[in-house]
Amino acid sequence: MNTDTRTTTTTTTTGTPRPTVETPISTSRAMRAIVQERYGEVDALRFERVERPEIAADEVLVRVHAAGMDRGTWHQMTGRPYLMRILGFGFRGPKNRVLGLDVAGTVVEVGAAVTRFAVGDEVFGISRGAFADYAAAREDKLAAKPRNLTFEQAAVVPVSGMTALQALRDAGRLEPGQRVLIIGASGGVGSYAVQLATALGGRVTGVASTAKLDLVASLGAERVIDYTREDFADGRDRYDLILDIGGNSPISRLRRALDPRGTLVIVGGENGGSVTGGMGRQLRAIAISPLVGQRLTMHTTKERARDLGPLTDLIEAGRVVPSLERTYCLEQVPDAMRHLQAGAVRGKLAIAP
Repeated sequence: MNTDTRTTTTTTTTGTPRPTVETPISTSRAMRAIVQERYGEVDALRFERVERPEIAADEVLVRVHAAGMDRGTWHQMTGRPYLMRILGFGFRGPKNRVLGLDVAGTVVEVGAAVTRFAVGDEVFGISRGAFADYAAAREDKLAAKPRNLTFEQAAVVPVSGMTALQALRDAGRLEPGQRVLIIGASGGVGSYAVQLATALGGRVTGVASTAKLDLVASLGAERVIDYTREDFADGRDRYDLILDIGGNSPISRLRRALDPRGTLVIVGGENGGSVTGGMGRQLRAIAISPLVGQRLTMHTTKERARDLGPLTDLIEAGRVVPSLERTYCLEQVPDAMRHLQAGAVRGKLAIAP
């Protein structure tokens, strides 16, 4: 049998490297992947040949045609904030050494308990290890790929699209006619939130940087605010719903822009230290909420196929269009990550093996 090898280096609990181990890999089961043995910055990523993942009874094996990259991938790479390691990323190092969550591709193998998919089906959703030729995914985290999207477009929908939908519909309880302020409107989640809020009947104002105002307007926002020149909390306007995506505004400032009976939903945040990150601000909002007339809450994404259905319906109806800035090849994942870290991405990035 033809074999390849995989080189791995482990560490002791004191951090001392153990001897390098050469692990044989069956050539017929080998694949290309972006891997990391430790949390870190871009230099922790390596392009390697590794063994294809084995699937469980409730999983399928997907031939990856494209994967999505967003800020969540950066958190997966760095393991920050540290609270995320306790919540399931892996404490000492990544639980899954292959990076990537968003996936779109073709089913090539199905587990014994899988009933919704068959070999040859085109799917999209959440996987483990999407930055590779093949990825394993649970049946309940996948859906049929929208017919009018390319694989690259479909790959940038799942995490960001589900986050935006759940934040508006479930956490925000958006109703038609409400005034909605979306902070971070040009990013991965924000680009979907603007379109979804509009589709759900909201009157949307989007906040973004100067270079991205045209994008936000094209997504359907009635009004755009350049945060480098204008203060959304200057008291001139109040909103029924504020969706703060990856921002760092103090809760007191956000409340000044919120209607006295309005709702604030904090989806993310990149400040707040390495331990809790933006989650500290979210937890403070929940603590304050019972003491004030406004409803202050947070949202954590639930990865479930049933929310891919409504997204697919809106996409196939032309009411939501993925905002895909650029596609990188698998070997260029470090370059894509640097572009993401620079904060210049308009919408989402895709990775095509």
